[in-house]
Amino acid sequence: MTALLALGVTVTEPDPLLDLILQQVSYRVLNETNTILPMAEGLESIAVDITAGEYLKFKKGTGGLSGFELEAVVKQVQEGDTNIQYAIGEGCTTPEQRLDAIILELTGRERELSRFRRIAWD
Repeated sequence: MTALLALGVTVTEPDPLLDLILQQVSYRVLNETNTILPMAEGLESIAVDITAGEYLKFKKGTGGLSGFELEAVVKQVQEGDTNIQYAIGEGCTTPEQRLDAIILELTGRERELSRFRRIAWD
């Protein structure tokens, strides 16, 4: 998936997890908009971004995310009596906070689905 490659995440082909998430997101997009296949071009890009965000969120939660360094940044190290301070909330964002912002941006595209909604006549 190009969106994940652009973020530096390598995906082995085929990845059943990615296929499952893409299928679930596609169904969710179609249900939210009351449309049927084929999916509109604008909906496809939204579905791809949401899928990438969900994949990153799942991989981060399971610890299987390679390519991202999520350890806290060390601000200060003291050798006598071993004192280590991490730069969290010090005016800079940690790699994990930046990853969370990317995930939020990708999965937040669901709000764009309202443009494509259709009335369902059941």
